[in-house]
Amino acid sequence: MSECIYDNYLPEDLITDEAIAFLAERLTTPLQIEHYLQRAFEDAYQAATKPVTRDLAEAVLNVGLNDLEPRLIRHGYNAKVLAELLNIRVSEVNSFIHAQLPPGRTQDLRDQMLNMGIPLYASEGS
Repeated sequence: MSECIYDNYLPEDLITDEAIAFLAERLTTPLQIEHYLQRAFEDAYQAATKPVTRDLAEAVLNVGLNDLEPRLIRHGYNAKVLAELLNIRVSEVNSFIHAQLPPGRTQDLRDQMLNMGIPLYASEGS
């Protein structure tokens, strides 16, 4: 952050210690930290709020972090990998991820993935 802010600003002027601790507790990779910190700053700017608070950080993280696609990707299962494992097209995997398949087909793919040990559901700590 010291490289990104003006000399006359302190990090505490931009984000609270509680928000930093919350983000550090929930995020694991540098890419996640960069992405969600940027989103928090953008949301704070749009709401004319300074500094970023824990509540704002929570709101940013609640949008998408534990959705199916990011959760699968964190475990190494992108659409191409899943398509190869399931012997289906990437477009069908994408339809599954975005809940656009008929219920029977969705259940069939879900069952296959669970039988392979693919983590479809968020664990308590995720």
